[in-house]
Amino acid sequence: MKRLIIWLTLIVAILPLGANVAFRDGEKLVFTVRYGLVHAAEATLEAKSTSYGGKSAWLLSTDAKTYPFFDVFFKVRDRVESYWDKSTLLPHKFTKNLQEGNYRQRRNHIFDHANNLTTYQKWNFKSKKYDSTEMALLPNSQDVLSAFYYVRSQTLTPGKKVNMNITSDGRSVNTEIIVHRRESIKTIFGKINCLVIEPKLKSAAVFKQSGTILIWVTDDQYKIPVKMTSAVTFGSFVAELKDASNVPYKIK
Repeated sequence: MKRLIIWLTLIVAILPLGANVAFRDGEKLVFTVRYGLVHAAEATLEAKSTSYGGKSAWLLSTDAKTYPFFDVFFKVRDRVESYWDKSTLLPHKFTKNLQEGNYRQRRNHIFDHANNLTTYQKWNFKSKKYDSTEMALLPNSQDVLSAFYYVRSQTLTPGKKVNMNITSDGRSVNTEIIVHRRESIKTIFGKINCLVIEPKLKSAAVFKQSGTILIWVTDDQYKIPVKMTSAVTFGSFVAELKDASNVPYKIK
């Protein structure tokens, strides 16, 4: 079920960095994931204050899990985390722990932005240890999770294409994000004006991409994700926001 967390997986322009963010400490967003008419899974995005290496940071996390009745068909238990520096808005460490059916994955990236290097760690299930590789890092690189939170603080307009550097799964690449249009949709906050964006992702984050990913975010300074559609290896899904806390909107 590899994708929701991209959100999971996405977007960052090479722009001047700053400490301003568009979310509140303790923001928690809960999505229901639907396959056809079946509500099969739940995904949670959360941001809260922490520290990393003695520096103030955000702990960004996402969890995706199928409901018990759906576990029989395809069990998912995914956890993704990013330690994101509050001052520079650059990631310190990114971790993935995925369980999707018979598929397992454990991978980390530890960032050294001063030297444009990253240590990529991939868990070897046979030897039961991490295989580590040091690799070059493109300037101002985000991971796929911190990228989404960063883009929420940027100015987006329909027709605009944003290029950014993202590092994930042992690769550091430039990624394009397209802002398609404005659209008003029904949400848990009522009818809300949204921007529809599409990340052109080149690696998996939470769901393996096999088609177009579209994300609806509120058309304001908060850019709260309220809906996402995507194709995955075993079909397609729609994820819709069903609950939220520490956000500027009231649930209706």
